[in-house]
Amino acid sequence: MTILELKTLFTENLSSHFTTSEGAELYSIFIEKELGYNKFQQRQSENEILSEKQIENFRALISELKTGKPFQQILGETEFYGLKFFVDEHILIPRPETEELLELAIEKIKARSLKSEVIKILDIGTGSGIIPIVLKKHFPQAEISAIDFSEKALKTAKRNADFHEVEINFIHQDYLNADLTEIYDVIISNPPYIGMEEEVEIADSVKEFEPKMALFSPTSNALIFYEKIAKDCENHLAKNGLIFLEINQKLGNETRELFVDVLSEVELLKDISGNERFVWGVF
Repeated sequence: MTILELKTLFTENLSSHFTTSEGAELYSIFIEKELGYNKFQQRQSENEILSEKQIENFRALISELKTGKPFQQILGETEFYGLKFFVDEHILIPRPETEELLELAIEKIKARSLKSEVIKILDIGTGSGIIPIVLKKHFPQAEISAIDFSEKALKTAKRNADFHEVEINFIHQDYLNADLTEIYDVIISNPPYIGMEEEVEIADSVKEFEPKMALFSPTSNALIFYEKIAKDCENHLAKNGLIFLEINQKLGNETRELFVDVLSEVELLKDISGNERFVWGVF
C-alpha cells in the first residue's frame, strides 16, 4: 500500500465521523507523527510503499478514532499557545478559549506594570499545567503556584513543566475544602464549571474520554468554585491584584455578581465566538 492509497483508506473509513477536510487534516497530522513527513513531503512521497507494520499501526489508529477518542489523546500531545503539551486521559484537552484567557491575563499584567516585579501567581485547577507554564514563559521572574485535586493530572502537569524547563510549585490540594495561606498578585482559574444538568448537552467524545472531575461542578451548584475564589480574594489577593476566570457562558452575570462587592472593578467579557466566557477584575 502506498501513502496515497493509505490516505484514501483513512478518509473513507472515517467519512461517517469527520468531514472530508477534517479527515484529510487528521491524516496529515498522523502521517507527520508516524513518518516524520510534513505536508509538502507527504505530497512528494505519495507513491512510497508502506511496510506491513506501518499499515497495521494506521489501521489501529483508524479503529481508535472511530470510538470517538480525541486525536490529541491518541497522539499523546497537542499544541497550545504555540507550544507543545503532553495530554492524556487524566486531563482536559486545552481549548482555544483558554488561550484567550491567557491573552487577556498577559495583556492586563503587562499594562499594570506587574511584569517588572517579582509577582506571585496562583492557578486554581491547573490540569495539564498549560496556564502556569505559559505565564512563566512570559513572566520568568514570577513565582507561580498551581493547585489541582488530581494527582494524575499533576503528574502530567509536572511532565509538561519539565519539558518546557520552567519551575512551577505544583500543589496537590482539594481547593474547595482547603484554606489558602499566602497572598497573591494574580489569581487565575479555569475550574470545573459545567452544571450537572448540562451533561446531556456535552458531546460523547468529551464526557466519555476526558475526566468528568475537570468538566463538571462537584455539586449541583455550578458556581461553587467561583464562590470560593471570590471569598479567597478578600484575604489572599494583594492590593491592586488581578483575577482572571474562564466561566460557564450561561452564568456570566451570575459569576460577575459574585465579585462586584469584592473587587474595585470587575468586567464580564465575551470570547471570539461571542459567548460570555471571562470575568476579570482588580482588587
